[in-house]
Amino acid sequence: MKIAIFDTKEELGEAAARYAAEAIRSAIDARGASNIVLATGASQFDTLAHLVCEEGIDWARVTMFHLDEYVGLPADHPASFRRYLAERFVRKVGHLAAAHFVNGDAPDPQAECRRLGELIAGRPIDVALVGIGENGHLAFNDPPADFDTDEAYIVVRLDEACRRQQLGEGWFEKLRDVPARAISMSVRQVMKAARLVCSVPDLRKADAVKRVVEGEVTSLCPASILKRHPDCLLLLDRASASKLSRPPA
Repeated sequence: MKIAIFDTKEELGEAAARYAAEAIRSAIDARGASNIVLATGASQFDTLAHLVCEEGIDWARVTMFHLDEYVGLPADHPASFRRYLAERFVRKVGHLAAAHFVNGDAPDPQAECRRLGELIAGRPIDVALVGIGENGHLAFNDPPADFDTDEAYIVVRLDEACRRQQLGEGWFEKLRDVPARAISMSVRQVMKAARLVCSVPDLRKADAVKRVVEGEVTSLCPASILKRHPDCLLLLDRASASKLSRPPA
């Protein structure tokens, strides 16, 4: 895992977008198409804002897969990750080859997981844009995460720390409004991406960053597994890197 530290969140987002765009262009040049995974949340604001402005990408050759979504939340809810990606990415880039959203309000969440698994099966993922939760989660895989399942998407239960993070970021008015379950891309599926771009700004993520970078790989800190990926770039700002006991190599 490579680590880069930036003075501002905007600089972080610009670098993340540039690194992701490089992977997308390379894939299109090599085989005429690219598959990407997009995350949401506050950590991705600047990354997506810069990614949609990257030049030289034929978005009509790009297929987007959605990382996670709350169970039971309609797509028009202010906290819906489908709405987030539609507003901040899909409508900005115009025509995509395909956009495969997680339908969190599907009547059968397990069937939705199977549908998504069939769509992504055998697809080479060129780059996945991800973040790290305050509790160390990767996607919505809260601790203790399932490192072993081969299913591409799974139904997960959100712990209180995760739900309080969503409340603190302003997506919901009260804790009881935050759904208790979500459909998430599994850890193993995330790790299948050829390149991982992990954006982690803000002081509130500093403890999680320290555990990921300096701790052991454990399901109790799911994002720690990123250290086992051959091409993962962890992008931090000064605040999120502030508790590291030693500078990155």
